Amino acid sequence: MGKKTVVVGLSGGVDSSVAAYLLKEQGYDVIGVTMQIWQEEDSCTVEENGGCCGLSAVEDARRVAQKLDIPYYVMNFRKEFQEQVIDYFTREYLEGRTPNPCIACNRYVKWESLLKRSLEIGADYIATGHYARVEQLPNGRYAIRNSVTAKKDQTYALYNLTQEQLARTLMPVGAYTKEEIRKIAEEAGLPVAHKKDSQEICFVPDNDYAGFIKNSTGKTIPKGNFVQADGKVLGEHQGIIHYTIGQRKGLNLSMGHPVFVTKIRPDTNEVVIGENEDLFINTLLCDRVNFMAIEGLEGEVRLKAKIRYNHPGAECVISPAEDGKVRVTFDQPQRAITPGQAVVFYQGEYVAGGGIIL
Repeated sequence: MGKKTVVVGLSGGVDSSVAAYLLKEQGYDVIGVTMQIWQEEDSCTVEENGGCCGLSAVEDARRVAQKLDIPYYVMNFRKEFQEQVIDYFTREYLEGRTPNPCIACNRYVKWESLLKRSLEIGADYIATGHYARVEQLPNGRYAIRNSVTAKKDQTYALYNLTQEQLARTLMPVGAYTKEEIRKIAEEAGLPVAHKKDSQEICFVPDNDYAGFIKNSTGKTIPKGNFVQADGKVLGEHQGIIHYTIGQRKGLNLSMGHPVFVTKIRPDTNEVVIGENEDLFINTLLCDRVNFMAIEGLEGEVRLKAKIRYNHPGAECVISPAEDGKVRVTFDQPQRAITPGQAVVFYQGEYVAGGGIIL
């Protein structure tokens, strides 16, 4: 058996750079790859934000590869990114849901497409700089395990990976805290040791989702009515793509007290407005379910679930529903359960699975 070969997705950031360094130290043959995903290189304005798609990301990744003395390539995944991430993102917003494009990117671009191409060039594994761990459980299944640092844990965005993908995935950064990663980068002399993290969605650097959707689709987004749950009209909204469940700011409604978006009705182009207490519910349905630590669902199972990336997680019971859907019933009502977002189930420190909230 010779040395195993791993393709590391280098974003030009400190986490993926240290992942490549750690794997080389562990004796792997490491190949660095930057995924070219943005549609127009010259319009990629996220460079100063530490984004992962522009020319400066490529330059930073190349400098890291030179420092580590590993081969480095840029692979073009623009088509996959457009179809699987951008088109999905705009479609979901136009249908009144709030998508998580990072989850789609992880499953269909960073894993499905990169893994396929990596295997074609003879690699055994792919690796990323995610704060998570991959482990094989006693039941033989692979699962994502929480990183050692809850502050940076990225398991929520990885729930959708398949068993085949996990079997060929390495995530060395999950065993460290962010501070330790920066220290390793500094000691290894990596040029990105102090590069700041990117925060926003990489293809919407100014956080103006509605503007991005209008520009990329060329569609005129019709205005409609703000209504109460009983249908009483309160005012005019700017188009459903501007709103999400739980939103308070930017409504421009003078109600005399804070009010919130409680529901979006794409069929009638209405945005429902209510009180904070209206946002708390204790049950949801999800579909497009991917099981990870567990093989499937025979009956009720008690787990914890997160309904958004920064949700702390809450005790619940999940049970099978019609057409492969899963019903989630929380012990305590949860605030602002949002259609289009992922609900991710945890069994202790392991991702049991997840799905998309209906």
